[in-house]
Amino acid sequence: QVQLVESGGGLVQAGDSLRLSCAASRGTFSRYAMAWFRQTPGKEREFVAAITWTGGYTAYADSVKGRFTISRDNVKNTVYLQMNSLKPEDTAVYYCAAKPNGYRINYIDGYDDWGQGTQVTVSS
Repeated sequence: QVQLVESGGGLVQAGDSLRLSCAASRGTFSRYAMAWFRQTPGKEREFVAAITWTGGYTAYADSVKGRFTISRDNVKNTVYLQMNSLKPEDTAVYYCAAKPNGYRINYIDGYDDWGQGTQVTVSS
């Protein structure tokens, strides 16, 4: 089990960039696949991006491909989400999550550990 703490959210304008960070503790971070999900009021949590424990494979939702980049630093026990060309529809609470295996990393099933979330608001 890992403990996750997100940071880096904020209020930006359309077209701006933000980088979210998720710091992990209490676990062997390098053994977990990591992902970012997001949620808006009244909607289900949706997949954004994921990365395997080695960083050798990444997956993205179609809505963010080419704009967002997920990466990880297994020395710093941190996963990042670089978000460029932000759109108002990217407004949501962003959560990072950890999965103790590398199967179906773009599916929410199996992500047992979650952070508290960080708000991203993009104004038009």
